[in-house]
Amino acid sequence: MGGGTGGGSAVVRVLRDRTAGRCLAGVVVSGFGTSAMWLTAGIWVKSLTGSDSLAALTVFAMWAPVLAGPALGALADRMDRKVLLVRGNLVTACLLVPLVLVDSGRTVWLLFAVLVLHGASGVVLDAAESALVAGTVPASLLADFNGLRMTANEGMKLVAPLAGAGLYVRFGGPAVALPAAVTCALAALVFARLPVRRTPATADSPPAGSWRDELAAGLRRIRGSAVLRPLVTAGAATMFLAGVNGAVTFAYVDEVLGRAPAYAGVLYAVQGAGSVAVGLLAGPLLRRLPERLFAAGGIAVFALGVGARTVSPDAVALGASAAIGFGLPCVLIAAMTAVQRETPDAVLGRTAATAGSLMTAPNAVALALGAGLVAMVDVRVLTAAAGVAGVLAAMVLAAGARRRRDATASPRA
Repeated sequence: MGGGTGGGSAVVRVLRDRTAGRCLAGVVVSGFGTSAMWLTAGIWVKSLTGSDSLAALTVFAMWAPVLAGPALGALADRMDRKVLLVRGNLVTACLLVPLVLVDSGRTVWLLFAVLVLHGASGVVLDAAESALVAGTVPASLLADFNGLRMTANEGMKLVAPLAGAGLYVRFGGPAVALPAAVTCALAALVFARLPVRRTPATADSPPAGSWRDELAAGLRRIRGSAVLRPLVTAGAATMFLAGVNGAVTFAYVDEVLGRAPAYAGVLYAVQGAGSVAVGLLAGPLLRRLPERLFAAGGIAVFALGVGARTVSPDAVALGASAAIGFGLPCVLIAAMTAVQRETPDAVLGRTAATAGSLMTAPNAVALALGAGLVAMVDVRVLTAAAGVAGVLAAMVLAAGARRRRDATASPRA
């Protein structure tokens, strides 16, 4: 598993790899604009319409295209991936420009349309990037790359929303939309300079079948893999619990901590810092632990953090948020690294997108379910139940890892 290579030197090797380094640069640049829009869109809709429900729908609008992940990911298996990254970012930049026309409740529909298309573009670009990196970055560095990518994403989520909110308050929505468009255009320039001549998957793709068969290829790959199936299943279960946790956050702040709603921002910041930290440590840890054990350990840390939200001291609240942020990404990093390593290039784009859909869609479902449950069930009961369920999921995943290891180690006649 890599033995003597230190974590720090591996990070340096990722950054020195021209493809990996520039992919990370593209993620950081485009991620800043995306994260700024994520928060600002809700504030924008709320200020124009006065509707809390419409403001909440902005998050759903960007998440909804994840449900079409298998179809969108197939584009990354049928097109040159470098070209797709460049053109996709340019198209996204162009989509954001018309938002300067959104100035009243009558034009807010345009913002929702752009958010849906922005989300769809994100699914395609993530699949293309994952497939391109898997084919060009050494396999020994994939875990480090995915960890650093998580750090970059979470780092942007700590900084960009605050910057976007500040710009909105001072100058209005277009002052956020136009810089976001610029970041996408800059990301396209970064990806255009990737040292990859041609990255088509068409040359070795299987013969085209029916439309349904094409879309199901990624799901069949995951379902038929003893490595991918348990990791993606555990990721889906964990993201469901994360959705419940997210839905009860404001009730937790109010009913358990007795704090003003703004205190949730402090908890989110601490949670983000935990995710940044685990992104830096993921590569070294995955060289020392099997993927399932790494994922199971992360789920357990996440579950303990959620369960700790049954008590009220501020120190516990901050520690629980850090644990949630640290533990939650582990299963996602492990699963996506395994997808990149285990999947043939011909179906890697749609498999990566399908895995992403399977693991993130439960989060959206749980956010809606949790919002209803919190009105009927004490928040302490919900966090305790989610914590117990998370610990059980971690135990099941770890037990499966031990059985697999024992079966591999036991010689058979």
